[in-house]
Amino acid sequence: MQETQVATIPALTGRPVISASGLFTPPESIANEELVASFNAFVDRHNAAHPDAEPLAYSSVEFIEKASGIKARHVMSKAAVLDPEVMCPRLPERANDEISVMAEIGVAAAKQALERAGRKPEDVGAVLCAASNMQRAYPAMAIEIQHALGIDGYGFDMNVACSSATFGIQTAADYVRAGHAQSVLVVSPEITSGHLNWRDRDSHFIFGDVATAVLVEDAAIAPAQHWEILGTRLKTVFSNNIRNNFGFLNRAAPEGEGTPDKLFVQEGRKVFKEVVPMVAQLILEEAARLGIDPASLRRLWLHQANAGMNRLIAQRVLGHEASEDESPTVLDTYGNTSSAGSIIAFHLHNQDIAAGETGLICSFGAGYSAGTVFVRKVG
Repeated sequence: MQETQVATIPALTGRPVISASGLFTPPESIANEELVASFNAFVDRHNAAHPDAEPLAYSSVEFIEKASGIKARHVMSKAAVLDPEVMCPRLPERANDEISVMAEIGVAAAKQALERAGRKPEDVGAVLCAASNMQRAYPAMAIEIQHALGIDGYGFDMNVACSSATFGIQTAADYVRAGHAQSVLVVSPEITSGHLNWRDRDSHFIFGDVATAVLVEDAAIAPAQHWEILGTRLKTVFSNNIRNNFGFLNRAAPEGEGTPDKLFVQEGRKVFKEVVPMVAQLILEEAARLGIDPASLRRLWLHQANAGMNRLIAQRVLGHEASEDESPTVLDTYGNTSSAGSIIAFHLHNQDIAAGETGLICSFGAGYSAGTVFVRKVG
């Protein structure tokens, strides 16, 4: 009689690791020169139509790069954004039986993460869609992504603005520690071009579109090369200095007719002054708790919001001005992609890290919110 072969399942450790990451980048990109030409054409139209009003000021490439460090950004709908008569994305509405655009780009990033980890959808137990601007209230984007991938488990959405991905990673790590799941996808699809006021000189250049995914798993089933999660810490402090009031209790006015607070608004100088010390202190306190010398961190994958903020935070953490190798930038080509920014930096700039070296994934944004994920390369 032939014996039945039973697959051996490794004993789970309850130790969470990052097995892989994934990235979807929209094929269309807008350079600062194109954006400025579009914005200034709008200014000319507006000023001609309102001769008695305070004239709007032009934007410029120099202004944008000095204010942010951004040189370009990827978007899902370039032509409409650059049209001076439209200046916002125009994505065709899809039927309810079609996959939504936000789920579609999230699935693309998730599939890449699964492939890199050598994992099949049936190996995953949960999907968290952690992003700033959900396409709808319900059904949850996470459940749609879960369905499209063919994952038998559970999923839910979470929104902590630009810190959503790091908050999602801690949540996933907690599920692994508690044994509620052995493999969790944290997906961050960000179509931030939809909530940006492209007619506002002070912010029209900030955001871009993208999707990222991070696979958090139990160390027992992780691939040979992975990232041990040494510790995570989250912090929120209420502030109105970054705000978006759009929601189901209100409706946006026709284009060009007021209600700017239904789109992204911020008090940039206040944000800079208040967030930088809060984030730096959070990083240093968590490093001390974990027994990590901040100066020994091999790489900082910081939220890609503003080049000046990143430079100052890195300096306070490392004790010196960080090099591009120590704190890589993707802001210049991707713009601010909200929760996805630090994950893009991690995804594109981790292959050269040696086994045993430590790094930090860190986010910060509206709320205020901030999240840290300290990791060590294994394998």
